Amino acid sequence: MAGMITSVEDLATRVSAGLGARLVCFLVYGSAARPGAPGSSTGVNTVLIADGVDQRLLDELAAAVAPWVRAGNPPPIVFSESEWQSSADAFAIEYEDMRAAYRLVAGRDPWPVVTVQREDVQRQLEHELMGKLVRLRQGYVGAQGDGRRLTALVAASASGFLTMLRTTLRLAGTPVPASPAEVVLAAAAVIGFPASDLADVVANFEGRARLALEPRDPRAVAYLEAVAKTADYVNRS
Repeated sequence: MAGMITSVEDLATRVSAGLGARLVCFLVYGSAARPGAPGSSTGVNTVLIADGVDQRLLDELAAAVAPWVRAGNPPPIVFSESEWQSSADAFAIEYEDMRAAYRLVAGRDPWPVVTVQREDVQRQLEHELMGKLVRLRQGYVGAQGDGRRLTALVAASASGFLTMLRTTLRLAGTPVPASPAEVVLAAAAVIGFPASDLADVVANFEGRARLALEPRDPRAVAYLEAVAKTADYVNRS
């Protein structure tokens, strides 16, 4: 098929051709960059850094990535070079998680100019965890009697919670495993919740088994409790 993009390298070639010298960096991050880890069902995540961001660049980028998006992948996250260098405090969790699993595909390595402060990670993690916990409880109140809605609520939150568990392990000085299942095992040992409580959620995230919760399913209650215990652990750290 004309215009088909079959790999992130194909995408980088297309983006580089479209942007030329304006391209500073193009990288893939997350599960697709973790050796041996299962891929996410939400596609391959990428970041593009350019010399600046204006309508002309966005138009060129939109044309370049259109086949990539049609294939089910999210479009790249876009930063200007100055935004990238000045945003480590605002996106401390995301930067640390991205740096832990990334692959440079085009341009120059963007990390030497970025320093993430521990206190920024801690502050953002506390905020994100409490926000997630409150939203999950709110959603649970509305969905607890409907298994399909309850399943969707829990499944949709799993990726973000796994990122927070990885961040919690880093703050605790504990090595962060590659696979989601191993992350949960390590985090459960540090934080103090039963890893088995998240087994079905992780199996669904990894694509090994489909999650199907029943109304008022105890697995959903246990998942909320794991989030609550993680928030409490981080707040006390």
